Amino acid sequence: MKKITIPFITLSISVSALMLSACSDKNNEPGPDDTPVQENSADLDYTESNAASWGNYMAQVAALLRNDANTLYNSWATSYSGGAAFADNFKAHNGGDYSSALSCVEQIIEGCADIANEVGTAKIGDPYQLYISGDRQSALYAVESWYSWHSREDYSNNILSIRNSYYGTLDGSVSPKSLSSLIADIDPDLDTRIRNAIQNTAYSILAIPQPFRNNINSSESRAAMTACADLESLLSIQLKSAVNSVGDDPRLQGIVETYVDDVILPTYKNLRDKNEALYQAVINLKNRPSDEAFASACNAWLEAREPWERSEAFLFGPVDALGLDPNMDSWPLDQDNIVQILTSGNYDNLNWSDDDDDDKIEAVQSVRGFHTLEFLLFKDGMPRRVNK
Repeated sequence: MKKITIPFITLSISVSALMLSACSDKNNEPGPDDTPVQENSADLDYTESNAASWGNYMAQVAALLRNDANTLYNSWATSYSGGAAFADNFKAHNGGDYSSALSCVEQIIEGCADIANEVGTAKIGDPYQLYISGDRQSALYAVESWYSWHSREDYSNNILSIRNSYYGTLDGSVSPKSLSSLIADIDPDLDTRIRNAIQNTAYSILAIPQPFRNNINSSESRAAMTACADLESLLSIQLKSAVNSVGDDPRLQGIVETYVDDVILPTYKNLRDKNEALYQAVINLKNRPSDEAFASACNAWLEAREPWERSEAFLFGPVDALGLDPNMDSWPLDQDNIVQILTSGNYDNLNWSDDDDDDKIEAVQSVRGFHTLEFLLFKDGMPRRVNK
């Protein structure tokens, strides 16, 4: 398929560069906010005495992540709930919530608007509101991905999930069968404003000083929240109105197919493959602990994290119905229970079933997933060490 390239500085982020950035920021002093950076159970270190339990816990969590990523990809690509692949059902819009190409395109827009809102009001906004209320400790705990100092990159990748959904590609070019191309035809000014808003929002997030947990109350954080709100408004109001104005336009079907085939499926395939590599890196660390193995596992975590964060504009379908989002990405964690599991060596409570009540399921999900593994791999933005 021919792709139309437009001016856009791609925000791909090198994993090695991130690790170097984290290392270059090595210090444990509070930032401009005087936010505390040492917290009770989070102070637990990897030691010779707990190494076996630590390795077993990492392996269990990495295996669960690998399984969930496989389930997610297979549900979209092969078979969902014993029937056809969810990708086929969505493209055919043959019942349920999706009865037409227009309803599918509305889902695309709603997913984009939802993550723009979540980044601004929850991922950045919740820590900010707690901070300005005076509860700085809770503000710190509300910052997602602060063990690795990867918050800004996570949030900017969330915005890139919007870009990919709107452009119909993963590389920053624009597919001729995309929402962007459709809007460029019917309202070029709106298309330009949306593209500029996506770019501005991603850049505004990355402009927050590193690490975000020490700069919650910065002017850059406030600017990023404003950018997210502006983007969400453009998507949920103006973009949705523009799409509804075209009615049952035959171009909508091509947009749906491109979105599934060129955005969702390759993103979930990448997620599956990167989580397989993460699992292998963790098993290597478990079997042969070393500082180098910790660094390699941290790099693999960063690699696996990217496709997940770039999928958050499409958190519908199997990822929602099967509980895979909270399985893989619950936040905040139950740090005290994680430490208890490490101490006891009892990993029986890392799985849940449909028969469990909501409280049980939430408790399980708060001690597994990406962020539990992040806690076990990183400390103060750097790989943990065997030889201190």
